[in-house]
Amino acid sequence: MRTAWRIAVRFQGIVVPVAATVLAFLIGGLVVAATGHNPITAYRAIFDGTGLNYLFPWTTEEDRLFAARNLQQTLIIFTPLVFTALAVAFAYRCGMFNIGGQGQYWVGLMAALYVGSNFESMGQLPHVLLAMVAAVAAGAIWGGLAGVMKAVSGAHEVISTIMLNWIAIFGGKYLFELGGPLQGPEPSIPRSDTVVDSGKLPAIWGNLQPLHAGVFLALVALVVYWVLINRTTLGYEVRAVGHNPDAAAYGGINVSRNQVLALAISGAFAGMGGATDILGWQFAIATNVFDVGQLGFIGIAVALLGRSGAVGIMFAALLFAGLQVGTSTRQLDPTVFPPELAGNLATIIQGLIILFVGAEFLIVLLWRRSGGRFGRRPPIEPEAAPKVNL
Repeated sequence: MRTAWRIAVRFQGIVVPVAATVLAFLIGGLVVAATGHNPITAYRAIFDGTGLNYLFPWTTEEDRLFAARNLQQTLIIFTPLVFTALAVAFAYRCGMFNIGGQGQYWVGLMAALYVGSNFESMGQLPHVLLAMVAAVAAGAIWGGLAGVMKAVSGAHEVISTIMLNWIAIFGGKYLFELGGPLQGPEPSIPRSDTVVDSGKLPAIWGNLQPLHAGVFLALVALVVYWVLINRTTLGYEVRAVGHNPDAAAYGGINVSRNQVLALAISGAFAGMGGATDILGWQFAIATNVFDVGQLGFIGIAVALLGRSGAVGIMFAALLFAGLQVGTSTRQLDPTVFPPELAGNLATIIQGLIILFVGAEFLIVLLWRRSGGRFGRRPPIEPEAAPKVNL
């Protein structure tokens, strides 16, 4: 038992996320059964709704066409989840918890929207690049503000990023509200202008709502993140500050500078996620979208499940995107499992995954503090030898 535990601790980067996911789905299956439905049938329908069955060679041609449309939707959601998860992961490597991915996503989206809906005379490549640069800059500034507040006044990044989220949300509503400075051409609709054709990301797969080239940018971002963290001086300093800021400062590393840079880079990742959404498939935005957008917050769960690693984030983002698409009312057959319950089921599974991943830190901490004796009986003390009077 002790050997198995040591193996699990050594490979916790793989074992814990997989175990947390399996356990969350098992408990979710109990919830499905409690509603009077078959968990295996429901999960199979949800999986088919993700479109991942498109990859199986035994899928029929008729089913493959339907699966292709579903997989396109899954990858469309996968793309911004990768960016918002990287926004959490990079700051976490510096010892900070970035809750502001949602706000950084919104400001990046709005910056890309403004550029994409103007400058119509530009060619497609420079137009898209300019919109992307604007989104990255806006996200970096928004994240960097929290870093500056932490460096200058010691304000905790959790509080400051949450506040910046709400500023971005209400600021966006103001910009596109009726009579707002960036309201679109319809005077009775609180909606933005539409991205012009030259500002749109190229479509690469599908017709109705095709998968756009932003998915390649997400994959490139994963590589960039890995290189930054593991192969650059900046990444070394960020990790050093994350492990022990006092020791890093003693070693000559500027802690405040790295905290500001880490949150700015995190914001840049999230801002890029917003740009891929607005330039890739949304093309315009209404004020009610600010009330329902959750991609930045789901990115926190993706980063936790992915253990802040590039490969882990990729698979975790695919899982959460599949859950969101597979449980949608458009995909799930109500005779198999009610879609309104399936949406709640997806939220339950996401919450359980976060709970179990978070509980792992507590278990490992107890194990390490017990010196490897956690879960074993304490040794029996030998009886004291009888005194002999000479």
